[in-house]
Amino acid sequence: MRPTYAEVNLKNLQFNYLQVRKKTKTQIIAVVKADAYGHGMIQCVKALKELATPPEYYAVALLEEAIELRKSKIIKEPILCLTPFDLDETETYIKYNISGTINDISVLKNIEKQKLSKQVKVHLKIDTGMGRVGVKLTEMEMFIDLIKIANNIKLEGIYTHFATSDEKDKTYANFQLENFKKVLAMFKENSVNYGIAHAANSGAIIDMPEAYFDAVRPGICLYGYYPSNETTESIKLKPVLSLVSKVTSIKKIDKGESVSYGRKFIAEDNTTVCTVPIGYADGYNRNLTNKAFAIINNKLYPQVGRITMDRILFEIKNDKIKIGDKVILLGSNKKEKFDADDWSQILNTIPYEITCNLSKRVPRKY
Repeated sequence: MRPTYAEVNLKNLQFNYLQVRKKTKTQIIAVVKADAYGHGMIQCVKALKELATPPEYYAVALLEEAIELRKSKIIKEPILCLTPFDLDETETYIKYNISGTINDISVLKNIEKQKLSKQVKVHLKIDTGMGRVGVKLTEMEMFIDLIKIANNIKLEGIYTHFATSDEKDKTYANFQLENFKKVLAMFKENSVNYGIAHAANSGAIIDMPEAYFDAVRPGICLYGYYPSNETTESIKLKPVLSLVSKVTSIKKIDKGESVSYGRKFIAEDNTTVCTVPIGYADGYNRNLTNKAFAIINNKLYPQVGRITMDRILFEIKNDKIKIGDKVILLGSNKKEKFDADDWSQILNTIPYEITCNLSKRVPRKY
């Protein structure tokens, strides 16, 4: 068996969740989409359910994810599917007690045309400025009029999504917040109960307490990362996932010799490299070539040579490293750190992408 695996610290997940709970004092919609950002949806939900105050809701992106979670029989709590409503699957939402997202007037009209076994639960998605999906403010009066006479839906909630809550400048986020408040006021003026209102993603949870409303939707912060380097660190977070392997071979390299495809590393002196069984097929991005590090025996070592599908190399020089020594490729110990934030800076991306891209070929150990 390959010695490469992702170690998921469920205690850290619980810690992060409780930090959010303590700060917001609202209902929590735990976002577990994309297999809990690569951490393993079922195991993460089980860990959250163990707590004295577990989430009131769970949110996923796909109907398939929602069905998997419901079939696991772990939770009876509501599951919100964030992807816009699939009209062909209306009875599936009802069968598995899943709440769908309505994002425009035509969807609402088409649901009303269907003959359903019972009402389908829905949340309304409001486009307050994200510009992706959602009902626009200019359509709200017509939308509210339709909701008043709708028979096929049970309105459970209303929400929006911030485009810039993870940026230092909150001007646009506050503009969206004011738009959302206007929509809520319109519902109240028309005596329409919208259920629970939620807007705060991780960035807003950290820096925008005025956006908490009835519930918040923590995503990346549950898994131990701030959504960007522009947010404050108003809550302490602990990364949940580490990527671990072992040294499987050691080789002497003479000055002037190269390693791996394309000869992207040529030894400047006589040196030693070790091989680790992981590659881009596992989610170890090829663009990390000659830029990444790993922790071996409490010391950082540089990755060298082109990253390949199944194997990478690190220059260890003359240090006393042996076959079988543990290699931390993503994570930290008491002395060193090289985690998803560090990968993100090298790759010009975000921690979300790093953890989500770890392939199913990498087993998760909890």
